[in-house]
Amino acid sequence: MSVSPVYEKEIVAIILYTSCFFMVVAVFLVAFFYFSRKKIIQKELEKRDLEIQYQKEQLHAVIFTQEEERKRIAQDLHDDISSKLNIVSLNSHLLSSPNLTEDETKEITENIINLTAKALENSRKIAHNLLPPVFEKFGLNAGVEELCEEFESSKSVKVNYENEIDFDEQDINRHLHVFRVLQELMNNSLRHGKASEIWISFKNENEINSCNYRDNGVGFDNQNAENQKGLGMKNIDSRISFLDGTIKINSEIGKGIAVIFTF
Repeated sequence: MSVSPVYEKEIVAIILYTSCFFMVVAVFLVAFFYFSRKKIIQKELEKRDLEIQYQKEQLHAVIFTQEEERKRIAQDLHDDISSKLNIVSLNSHLLSSPNLTEDETKEITENIINLTAKALENSRKIAHNLLPPVFEKFGLNAGVEELCEEFESSKSVKVNYENEIDFDEQDINRHLHVFRVLQELMNNSLRHGKASEIWISFKNENEINSCNYRDNGVGFDNQNAENQKGLGMKNIDSRISFLDGTIKINSEIGKGIAVIFTF
């Protein structure tokens, strides 16, 4: 049985159209996947650029903070310790002056003793600000307890502190960042928030350490991004990033501030 030429042509046409259709679909799919992949790669590159930029900003904030801290320490040493030691030196030379009466010698000696004692006390305070001895010896919990006591000693704020975590002493270098974050938050509560009460609590939920911090200060507009771009906040962000943690800040004008960060 033979197939008519017309029928053969129809079959060939169908095969050609079908082949063309599949070729067009294949080209379309290749183009689609190519441009989709290109778009995904572009987004990944943009995301990576943003992460690099964020890391640069954090590094800049840390370096700037360190430089400011060095300047402050240098200023304290120059204005306080150095000036007192200069006066001690002058008084010491006065003791070698001839014809000094007994009362004059006693007065100069007392001045030297008093100035030396003040210089020693202030040098201890500077060292304490760098790394509190209690924190270094007994860890984060003891360091935070002492920090709370120091703030309460000003009689201007009451601090409520609770801790449910048994901190590992091996993590003291990481815990120092937690301590500095709390120090920054408490300073902000007093300096800017005008708070009269502060609450701090450490908890461990699902193997994740977290710190809840809040105060009853004046608060700020949480929707205004500029309120969270200060050097202090950048410093906090950089420390939380170092700890591979997260931080969430909520505040309203007249309702204080609430902060939760993990570490």
